[in-house]
Amino acid sequence: MKRGGDFAVALTAGLLLSPVLLVVAALVRITTGGTALFRQRRTGLGGEEFEILKFRTMRDPRYPGEPDGPRITGFGRMLRTTSIDELPQLWNVLRGDMSLVGPRPTLPEQVARYSPRQRGRLAVRPGLTGWAQVCGRNSLSWPERIELDLWYIERRGLALDARIMLRTVGVLVRRNGITGANGVNPGFPAPASASRPRPTVLPLPQRASMKVAEPAEEAS
Repeated sequence: MKRGGDFAVALTAGLLLSPVLLVVAALVRITTGGTALFRQRRTGLGGEEFEILKFRTMRDPRYPGEPDGPRITGFGRMLRTTSIDELPQLWNVLRGDMSLVGPRPTLPEQVARYSPRQRGRLAVRPGLTGWAQVCGRNSLSWPERIELDLWYIERRGLALDARIMLRTVGVLVRRNGITGANGVNPGFPAPASASRPRPTVLPLPQRASMKVAEPAEEAS
């Protein structure tokens, strides 16, 4: 039933937003000087990889090793802070790569560093938004985010999904959690030692809110 609902909502949203998507695509081409879409391999349900889509927010490097920060265009920064850069992922939902609600898809090299417990995060399709997203996103460490995702997977259902979708609207307006402390997003740590206790994370509504971008286009 969830898959059918995802498809219907993504199709309806895609049709309604198609004029916006076309305008944004044209502006991305003008401001970045390249293609409108950014494509990258991510890991989804059961560890299967797929190609995620986003609007490009960075121009091509002018020289090898140019830092990411200066490459982000003014228009691209606006796309990130409003999450408009994520809208092409409606196509990923239609294809069945993603769901509307679920853990955000991570890079294969990050998944390779998951502990056995953290691999439980791959038990569901990744989502456009999720419990970790509306509870802090980049203001949280990776272990905290993954624990929140595992909490969601254990309790997932239509009521919780609806709650997350409603909270997503609020956090998009407030724009909290875009980056970590001092504007630096936490890196993905190596798996914790088996003898080290896992962190306790309380998935409470009052945690800081989520969203949008990370300094590198490749890492969000």
